[in-house]
Amino acid sequence: MKTHFLKPLAIIALFVLVCCDSGIFHSEYVLVLPKPPEAWSSLLGRPHWRVEWQNPDGDKQIKDFRPAGQIGVSLPQTWPNAVCAWPFWPEKNITPGLFKPAGALFPYDVSDDRLVLSWEAGTDAVFYWELALADRQGARPSTVPRLPCFFNWPRFRELFKTGIINENVIRDPWLADWKSIAEKTVMSGFDRRRLVPAPSQGMVIPVSSGSWYGSSPFAAPLCFAEGETPVFPVQVQTEVWVCGEGILRCNQSAWVFYSW
Repeated sequence: MKTHFLKPLAIIALFVLVCCDSGIFHSEYVLVLPKPPEAWSSLLGRPHWRVEWQNPDGDKQIKDFRPAGQIGVSLPQTWPNAVCAWPFWPEKNITPGLFKPAGALFPYDVSDDRLVLSWEAGTDAVFYWELALADRQGARPSTVPRLPCFFNWPRFRELFKTGIINENVIRDPWLADWKSIAEKTVMSGFDRRRLVPAPSQGMVIPVSSGSWYGSSPFAAPLCFAEGETPVFPVQVQTEVWVCGEGILRCNQSAWVFYSW
């Protein structure tokens, strides 16, 4: 299995070529955020955003932004970087981290002085940060550099267009356990065969009928008819579902429902 990591000189050369071709000369970029799924907007309103990025000094920055207004960030120009934007709704007591983020990778998602975020790149950005965290925690062999800035991101993205990985993960990349995948990648290299849904099981939860919408922008709604027993797919990690009446948080150990 070929590695997705490039040698340092190769990634630097690639970065220089991308910068020259794109005319990137500014360190300040305006974030272009994606439109939230219609179901989220209808039930919850316009989201606030918690943005995470790495400044030119290499320090991670976190800042919350209201729905209206322009968001600008300064990014380092010398290595590929990730930006995450987590939607949240404080008036609904929905905190950052409950819903899946949008994301972008610099410089691949740059357009002039804008950095274009998408829901598809949300998993890229989270995987980037998980790779960095696993490396800092000593998951890799000391002689093998497996930092996310050396990862072959264009090739990684291409996997989701070729159909050679699990089709369920192609439809909804958030079904995969990106933390576990990152740890294994830093330890022994990338293997596309790990891109599979995390184990889940059905759990009967006595909530109201109707449509329920997940925290992933790609998740198909669950629709329960009147009198039908609601069964939710649950993993070890806590998942979130919302309906017109409130929000459900559940995992394989417990569940809790909060009405609006």
